Amino acid sequence: MNEYNPFSLVNKTILVTGASSGIGQSIAIECSKMGAQMVLTARNQERLHETFSQLATSGGLEILSDISTVEGVETIVEQIPMLDGLVLNAGIIHTTPVKFINEESMMSVFNTNILSSIRLVQRLLKKKKLNRNASVIFISSISTFQVKKGNSLYSATKGAVNSFAKALAIEVGHLGIRVNVIQPGNIKTRVMDAGAITEEQRAEYMKKYILGEGAPIDIAYPAIYLLSDAAKWVTGSIFTIDGGGSLQ
Repeated sequence: MNEYNPFSLVNKTILVTGASSGIGQSIAIECSKMGAQMVLTARNQERLHETFSQLATSGGLEILSDISTVEGVETIVEQIPMLDGLVLNAGIIHTTPVKFINEESMMSVFNTNILSSIRLVQRLLKKKKLNRNASVIFISSISTFQVKKGNSLYSATKGAVNSFAKALAIEVGHLGIRVNVIQPGNIKTRVMDAGAITEEQRAEYMKKYILGEGAPIDIAYPAIYLLSDAAKWVTGSIFTIDGGGSLQ
């Protein structure tokens, strides 16, 4: 029987942030099915453990931490083993017109969506916890170029994610470390169901999606590719995965 599989993640240790639900949860579970040892972090203990209990590989590690804080990042870095993969998925949406943005909401969105990732990557590099030839994936959004009224903070942070990832790819390339971005279109997740958009807005968005609304697993599969050795010559790229939503 031919067991050749260029997308295998066997013998790889992968950290996923924001792993308690949605895209992060799906990436964690699907990577474990490909043989990876998973390190998961989130700030909701019950949902984090629910994800961890669904992993296909034994062992691994779950870390309860608020990545939006400096202390939370340090907690993660202190506990994790050497990594072959890193998926920076933690993020929040805050919808409000620019004139109503306040300091608290601004810092909350920027801390969670971009500053936490910068801090975590910086500390991992400083502590030399990313193995040579490791793969780093940032989860961004098509809101970087399909902006909507009231979504300025979210779009701004995801635009920063894209730019930071490209600069990081240049800096760590000599170590064989690859850095790429996945920017999903509309994915049905807990965040969306919690009222980030109305049903009327969702219906309007869906008119543009040739292949309909996406599911978290539709992002997990591309993530597996980027984490695997099949993508050993891919870095500094931004992958738009949106069911054709940006075509019209």
